[in-house]
Amino acid sequence: MGLRKFKPVTPGTRFRVGASFTEITATKPEKSLVVSSKKSGGRNNTGKMTMRYMGGGHKKSYRLIDFKRDKFDIPATVATVEYDPNRTARIALLHYADGEKRYIIAPEGLQVGQAVLSGDRATPEVGNALKLANIPLGSIVHNVEIHPGRGAQLARSAGAYAQLAARDGKYATLKMPSGETRLILTTCLATIGAVSNSDHANEVLGKAGRKRWLGRRPRTRPVAMNPVDHPMGGGEGRSSGGQPRSRNGMYAKGFKTRTLKKYSNRFIIEKRKK
Repeated sequence: MGLRKFKPVTPGTRFRVGASFTEITATKPEKSLVVSSKKSGGRNNTGKMTMRYMGGGHKKSYRLIDFKRDKFDIPATVATVEYDPNRTARIALLHYADGEKRYIIAPEGLQVGQAVLSGDRATPEVGNALKLANIPLGSIVHNVEIHPGRGAQLARSAGAYAQLAARDGKYATLKMPSGETRLILTTCLATIGAVSNSDHANEVLGKAGRKRWLGRRPRTRPVAMNPVDHPMGGGEGRSSGGQPRSRNGMYAKGFKTRTLKKYSNRFIIEKRKK
């Protein structure tokens, strides 16, 4: 996995930095694990635009990903490592010993032909899924569950990982990608290793058209709007428009939006870095 710089033969390639895709081993996805996906263009069921700056983009099919890893004690072999247009990480196709095929988020260092296992009998090696109770302290993990059996919800994007810091009773202490330290039940599953494609953060699109291919429309600065359109609109010349805030008037840059009585507050030991 690496980056590729382009010769400046056009204005769009002058500053473009893209993925090299050297780790990709298959160009077509597994047909049985692909479903069609429909775009909303940011509109709700009445046709009203509820999310701005969405629309267009290349047509995509959704790959069904196994976030639960609930085929316990059945060995699987990595058949391919593939590109997924719906996420920043790479995905890996597993062929299980009983004949079933499933996609998982590919961890960094996972190779084609490698054997992976999920369950209590699995060893703490890259790609294996274990309960937090069975993972050695200090290990790097991803695809972490919050509730046992619900499926992975934490550390799923490219290059993300959490670190198992401690265990006490029925809770494990994890250092999150955001810097937050929180408690998670030791019966929750996590996969060993960091998520693949860590160089995604260093990619440069190079031109506006590539952003349109991803389904992102041009964003209008609130300062450039009129007073009727945004709290920061209006003014003479390049006036900033006062306190930074959203279109609904909610303050940004320092205003806390987290619910004070949220149930998971008691599980957070140390808040994320500012």
